[in-house]
Amino acid sequence: MTPAPHKPQTLLDLDAVRIDSVQALRLPASIALRRRLLPFAVHEGHVWLACQHQDDEAALRTLQRYFEHPLHAVVAEPASLGRALDRLYRDAPQAGTSTLTRYTERGQAAASLDAGDGDSDATQLANEILRAGMLRQASDIHFNPGEKELQVRLRVDGVLEEAYRLPMSVHGALLNRFKIIAGLNIAERRASQDGAFRHSEAGARGLVVDVRVATIPTRHGERLTLRLLAVDSSRFSLGALGMSATHHAMFSEAIAKPHGLILLTGPTGSGKTTTLYAALRELIAAEVQNIITIEDPIENEIPGLVQVEVDSADKVNFASALRSVLRHDPDVVMIGEIRDRETADIAIKAALTGHLVFSTLHTNSAAGAVVRLAEMGVERFLIASTLRLAVAQRLVRKCCGHCIQPRAIRTEEAALLAQPELEGQDGFEPHGCLYCAGRGFIGRMGLFEMLPVDEQWSQMIARGADEAALNESMRLRNLPLLVHDAADKLRAGSVTMNDVRSAVTVW
Repeated sequence: MTPAPHKPQTLLDLDAVRIDSVQALRLPASIALRRRLLPFAVHEGHVWLACQHQDDEAALRTLQRYFEHPLHAVVAEPASLGRALDRLYRDAPQAGTSTLTRYTERGQAAASLDAGDGDSDATQLANEILRAGMLRQASDIHFNPGEKELQVRLRVDGVLEEAYRLPMSVHGALLNRFKIIAGLNIAERRASQDGAFRHSEAGARGLVVDVRVATIPTRHGERLTLRLLAVDSSRFSLGALGMSATHHAMFSEAIAKPHGLILLTGPTGSGKTTTLYAALRELIAAEVQNIITIEDPIENEIPGLVQVEVDSADKVNFASALRSVLRHDPDVVMIGEIRDRETADIAIKAALTGHLVFSTLHTNSAAGAVVRLAEMGVERFLIASTLRLAVAQRLVRKCCGHCIQPRAIRTEEAALLAQPELEGQDGFEPHGCLYCAGRGFIGRMGLFEMLPVDEQWSQMIARGADEAALNESMRLRNLPLLVHDAADKLRAGSVTMNDVRSAVTVW
């Protein structure tokens, strides 16, 4: 028998808990709402169950059939429990076991969605998986077909975690359901397809996502990936990105300038677009009147922006869209990515003629943006005249503040960050708790380095300074590089050494 885990000494505040929706949605909504019970995490070998009163062993035995791990109850603060129940179950089907639970229950023979109420089951199954992903705050849902099982995984805070294993008998009908609502051809199974749709959950509470859909044929059937893009734009704020006070001030000063070029750099998935949206929301709040974006595709709709989508068939590419946009008298232009010399030239000319231009590049450092533009064929004196700020960033998981524990930074870790003085100082590691659903992390934050181009750097760029020279100049002027920002956040208990190691390269 698994030993009983340690109980919190005070009432659990569910407003501060990141609820594991996979566990929560195993329980029928009617039972959860009637009995005021909420399974919210797997931790220490148990499924933790928030309740309103002291442990009811009979109720636990009754509910055990819905879960693979032993149940353990903990008393929650009543108001926060009510809010969590309302958020999770109020708009869920009330009667009986969920379709998803029926197809994942242990020992139950797999039924086929292609018979009987197949269409109804497929619709319900698709909705429940989407609901689980949205409530878990997943960025992607992956459907991987195998020989006997369909694996469903959620990408949460940048890391894939398995959510469900379904019988392969559901694969065809489930994928057809997503294809239909995304406007794809259900008869096409040998070619990749892309589509999109908007999904609304818990209507009055505004839980809405735009979903991008991609399929690709594999050995055991079509693989499906859903990208979940939150429609709520309020999360795009500079204060939520994780910038230090120094970086926040530097960035705010740059975006307040009337013209020039601001570049965000980093690999795919490093949060560049999120930072750009946050910057544009700041400008909207400052009542900058005409802001136009050119994106491929539009990831989030932001009120107050005119957003232009680049056509995948090249009827509207970045360069042609930018030429057209400049005839619409914009104050600020955001270009999703500078990919070629033509786009770079037009962006530079726009910055020279009184526009504030934002864009992204795929480089590893802030100084690398200068070199990349030069490699595209942009004249050095033009880069020096227009570039106002280059930003490099990475995304790493943010530690749960409830379960971090200090540990000394080791010699090799300090050497990895090229900061030997860190040896022996406190770093932190999370160990998993009720508040983070046993994962040890809640959300993600950015690591940043910024190169604000003043007269001195402008002269260096014009003279042909390379990336190494610019980086050395940043060090001499005590501007924090990515590794310094990472070290500060490591010592503050915000990030772990493992995540820093995977995100940051020391030059």
